[in-house]
Amino acid sequence: MGLADDLMQGLGMSDPVIRLGVTGLSRAGKTVFITSLVANLLDRGRMSALRAAADGSIKAAWLQPQPDDTVPRFDYERHLAAMTGPDPHWPEGTRHVSQLRLSLRVQPRGLISGWRGTQVMHLDIVDYPGEWLLDLRLMDREFDAWSVEVLGRIEGRPGAEAFRAALAATDPQNFDERAAQALATAYTAHLHQARDAGWSDCTPGRFLMPGELEGSPALTFTPLPPDMAGTPLGREFARRFGAYRSRVVKPFFRDHFARIDRQVVLMDVLGAIHAGPQAVEDMRRAMADILTAFRPGRAGWLSQLLGSRRVSRILFAATKADHLHHIQHPRLTAITGAMLREARDRADFSGARTEAMSIASLRTTTEEMIRQDGDELPAVRGTLMDGRQAAFYPGELPANPAELLVPASQGAVHWLDGDYAIMDFAPARSTLRPGDGPPHIRLDRAAEFLIGDQI
Repeated sequence: MGLADDLMQGLGMSDPVIRLGVTGLSRAGKTVFITSLVANLLDRGRMSALRAAADGSIKAAWLQPQPDDTVPRFDYERHLAAMTGPDPHWPEGTRHVSQLRLSLRVQPRGLISGWRGTQVMHLDIVDYPGEWLLDLRLMDREFDAWSVEVLGRIEGRPGAEAFRAALAATDPQNFDERAAQALATAYTAHLHQARDAGWSDCTPGRFLMPGELEGSPALTFTPLPPDMAGTPLGREFARRFGAYRSRVVKPFFRDHFARIDRQVVLMDVLGAIHAGPQAVEDMRRAMADILTAFRPGRAGWLSQLLGSRRVSRILFAATKADHLHHIQHPRLTAITGAMLREARDRADFSGARTEAMSIASLRTTTEEMIRQDGDELPAVRGTLMDGRQAAFYPGELPANPAELLVPASQGAVHWLDGDYAIMDFAPARSTLRPGDGPPHIRLDRAAEFLIGDQI
């Protein structure tokens, strides 16, 4: 939304606007969430838990050009075609900020419904990588403190040993741009490998998604050990770290984040559980750090940026619920809520309503019971990425979230009671009826929480 639109709305001279931010870490399903949400708001046959859809208050919905001409449009049509076309496949993931405006013509409910006509409400959806949001933690850290923190937590992660070897081979007393680039390349490779292995806290986020900044000095630095502080290499990397904060991180929050009213934080909780206790604890810490962004008044620069504006509702959504039989969904939701207890308490303290939920933006499986070693197990069946059909039982999530979170917080390397399996399912072939959006699990409940009070 542009500044002119902000002013017009503030003066009551334009239609109401809800700015919905959608973020999450890699492979949490941001693109699929937005695509399916928009498709199901355009064709609302599967949105019975969204009250305004169920009672007919939403009279019409249509897409309009997004209000900010400088922000790329979210490519809804291409992503929907990927998900529901004759050869269904997953769309490309989020690599930059994008935006889409969906307009709804709504008949007001209640006492005023008889004499007040319909009104138009705009839903501006802002899609941005969660990796960039993690950079918020860099704003209140100096380079030396950040370096100590990063080097202390990467032990044992993929690619960390290769990066440390590159550090050991570098002469910090003679700054050389090629050596700096080699270090940055090794550190970036580590971040990619760690993310692919299920780790959440992989900063700086733009190293993973550099865009037009690829190869720039602002993305050519790494954490350094204390004995390199004050050397020519240390001084230059500290300067570049400062440039990254001021010229990359801060403008993102100023230009995009500061105008958000409602927020969805998508989480691949099942993927973290499969990766092990350390990945679960890493996700818990990462999401707690993300929530600092929703606490205006605590961080000086951020409070100045946000002013009195607050995000009023935040949904924490554990995605890929269709990988579990529905009888396990309450356990996944409970684990998600417990994992985010600290983060949710912070947000609630600032006045935001929060909710934890298990969802599938695009349902890819059906449910069935399978026999295994004489037992009947609740399973799901779907099409694997290689085209084969498979029935799958991932293991039983614990009824008590502490059975996962306590070992994770204590630094356990493996789960005591075995591993929790996951599979990668492809989108199912579309069988949409007229008036129905793509199949989902609880996307309508998510929409009711996020925007139901405004329509």
